[in-house]
Amino acid sequence: MEKQLVDKVAIVTGAGQGIGKGVALRLAQASAHVVVAEYNSETAEATSEEVRALGQRALPYPIDLSQVGQIQPMVDRVVGEFGRIDILVNNAGRVQTKYMLDLTPEDWDRVVDVNQRGLFFCLQAVARQMVAQIPEEIRNADRAPRSFGKIVNFASVAGRSGRPYSTHYAAAKAAVISITKSAALALAKYNINVNAVAPGLVPTPMWLQIDLERGELFGSKPGEAMHNFIEQNVPLKRAATADDLAGAVAFLCSSDADYITGQCLNVDGGIEMD
Repeated sequence: MEKQLVDKVAIVTGAGQGIGKGVALRLAQASAHVVVAEYNSETAEATSEEVRALGQRALPYPIDLSQVGQIQPMVDRVVGEFGRIDILVNNAGRVQTKYMLDLTPEDWDRVVDVNQRGLFFCLQAVARQMVAQIPEEIRNADRAPRSFGKIVNFASVAGRSGRPYSTHYAAAKAAVISITKSAALALAKYNINVNAVAPGLVPTPMWLQIDLERGELFGSKPGEAMHNFIEQNVPLKRAATADDLAGAVAFLCSSDADYITGQCLNVDGGIEMD
């Protein structure tokens, strides 16, 4: 793999498993150093070991992004350890399958606090640091001459259309797309690129949870919900892999994407085509 991210410092949230882990390893393969910001300290360390095995520095950092007071200390620790932050991948998320009329305020807050609120305040804290890293004469000018940071947010195809059995999740992911556009405009003068990716069906622990919850709701067998979704909704007739998403993220974090900002890239096998 081409070493496009030599000595870049990347924070990847939710990188202990699934898509986040795939992203962390792909960035390390491109020669980035990786901060594994993950709720589960054991999986954070496990991913970090794999990053180190690729010859890159890694920092496992246990964090609950629903607690926004934990975010700035993480940024401070990363800067103290690595000196800077060049990349943020906002991947951490939480899902729940539950009919709209049965949702409680607690259900809503549990999902939105990570997927929307935590994501935004993580973006904000890291963006402030990225701006502070820019030389003062450039920071005070009207336009920076090159990219000074890459931020990639994880949305979802659920944020592209309605979801009667995960309304709170869909709303949060729609908000991620909006946040991405607003942040791209706010940070454009600093030439900090902000984009999003929208996965479809990816057989990670999160999707296995969805499969289980849909089985409880509709009486389907294990794996049936996933199979039916692919057959009915995915033109390419297969689920995505973590590598499918990691490749798209690595591209958006590279210099090849310096002229791309404010976009949400569907990586979904054709489920959504807007």
